Amino acid sequence: MRCAVFASGNGSNFQALLDRKSSGDLPHADFVLMVGNNSKAGAFERARSNGIATLHIAPSHFLTEEAYAERLSSALKDAGVELIALAGYMKKLPPAIVAQYRNRILNIHPGLLPAFGGQGMYGSNVHKAVIEYGAKFSGVTVHFVDDEYDHGPVIKQKVVPVLDNDDAQSLAARVLEAEHECYWQAIEAVAAGRIKIEGRRVTFLKS
Repeated sequence: MRCAVFASGNGSNFQALLDRKSSGDLPHADFVLMVGNNSKAGAFERARSNGIATLHIAPSHFLTEEAYAERLSSALKDAGVELIALAGYMKKLPPAIVAQYRNRILNIHPGLLPAFGGQGMYGSNVHKAVIEYGAKFSGVTVHFVDDEYDHGPVIKQKVVPVLDNDDAQSLAARVLEAEHECYWQAIEAVAAGRIKIEGRRVTFLKS
């Protein structure tokens, strides 16, 4: 499947996906477009250095959300995008895009949903909340995107222990390693048609 990656920052998850593609672990996904709302995002350079087309677009560039959604939809169609992977993307997708790519938009969250999710719960905010709550485990959730923050059906989760001496930074580093280990697996399964969705339950089919 032709895949677009949306990123707002340095793009370490994007790089991890590119590395897996290079190693042959992602045969069913081709990364054809990188979309970002921040022109200074390091993910843009990662895309360019790998010969991947880029698009700098943000809601603030448009007078209405409808105009933004139309331009974004047009760009995705022009690139032949079939699958979208959000990799540290800090903007909520317009409902029209979510509807257009229903069950074909994946997001990775640095926590075990449904705990520590929702609006404002991203990056270090999640890790601080986990530690302050006293949770013994955190982790990673890969899920489909719907119209609510961190709400779509869960595809894959990986548990990461919270150590007694953890701070947000040390926990974030360990969670990021888990992100790099499992995001590509979820993308490959979706791209290869090896999942089944029944309501909110996502099951992996045998290859």
